[in-house]
Amino acid sequence: MERLAKKLLRAGEDPRDQAVRKRLGTLGSGVGVVVNLLLTAVKLFVGMVTGSVAVTSDAVNNLSDAAGSVVSLVTMRMAQKPTDKEHPFGHGRAEYIGALAVGVMILFMGVEILRTGVRSIMNPEPLALNVVTFVLLVLSVLAKGGLYLFYTGVGRLIDYSSLLAAAKDSLSDMLATTAVVISTVAAMIWDFPIDGIMGVLVALLVFRAGFDVVRDMLDNLLGGRPDPELGREIIRRLMRYESILGTHDLLVHDYGPGRCFASIHAEVPADGDLLQLHEMIDLAEREIGEALNVPLCIHMDPIVTGDAKTDEAAAHLTAALAEMGSGYMLHDLRMVPGENRTNLVFDVAVPAGCKERKRITDTLAAAARELDERYECVIHYDIDFYHE
Repeated sequence: MERLAKKLLRAGEDPRDQAVRKRLGTLGSGVGVVVNLLLTAVKLFVGMVTGSVAVTSDAVNNLSDAAGSVVSLVTMRMAQKPTDKEHPFGHGRAEYIGALAVGVMILFMGVEILRTGVRSIMNPEPLALNVVTFVLLVLSVLAKGGLYLFYTGVGRLIDYSSLLAAAKDSLSDMLATTAVVISTVAAMIWDFPIDGIMGVLVALLVFRAGFDVVRDMLDNLLGGRPDPELGREIIRRLMRYESILGTHDLLVHDYGPGRCFASIHAEVPADGDLLQLHEMIDLAEREIGEALNVPLCIHMDPIVTGDAKTDEAAAHLTAALAEMGSGYMLHDLRMVPGENRTNLVFDVAVPAGCKERKRITDTLAAAARELDERYECVIHYDIDFYHE
């Protein structure tokens, strides 16, 4: 579906460009408002003519969906406001707030479906299905299915959280309406309260969709784990540059879709030409930042190379650390000789939430003494935000 959504792009447009995201996000939300208002109007008319409470209730649900699309539209426009004194990094997180609001709406819908399903199980009532209502429900399923595909395609293309949340809402509506049709037809064959059971099952699916949306948006707003693929791609691209010996301390700050800022330490030879290295770092910042649409700040970290003792200590400690697990990395080792002892000063990157620091310290201290009894480890721990 994303391939079809790309047809909405004009020649030469980049879906990561904020102006393009604004145009397609507005289009997506606008289509949602129009389709849901049309469904609301038709169902209200049919509900009044036929006296069907179920159809009228479904019309109210479509009206709430239209309200959700309006919320998406408003937050998209808010997110595009330029930076100001109070918001120097922009207003991009408004998109997450809009998606969070849609997620809450999905949860409320789940509560209503669950309540209706339980009531139907406790007090089953005969179901009637006329031709007009049946056709209307089928058309509603098709319309919601179309919206789901449209929202998903455009949402993924421009990384728009509110549209992806609306896609889950449309899928929930489609499942709920399909359950009504199935249970109504089944009730004509079996004398069993299948309507209520189907309602409860659909409610659980809706709850799951709403919970996923709310959880993901709260994670984004509270500072959840950055996109690991983006981090790996920054590192891959940086390691292609000559004289980059290694990287560490990558940080990515998310201020909304398409508004990430990154910083990283790049290890370079301590005996290299400072001006040439600085020129290379500047080039890497510019090229990687433009390619990934992520402003990048690179800290140049000089390390000693070619010193036999330093290389031996680094290799030995790295091997000892590797035996403890794949989630740890040693970097920036330097030796500080003294009269009675030599300090091995280095950093160890560990996953967030690591509780093994004392064991790591003791293991590395023992490994250092295997090389020389005078070696003392001075360890600084970093958090590796990109470890799986």
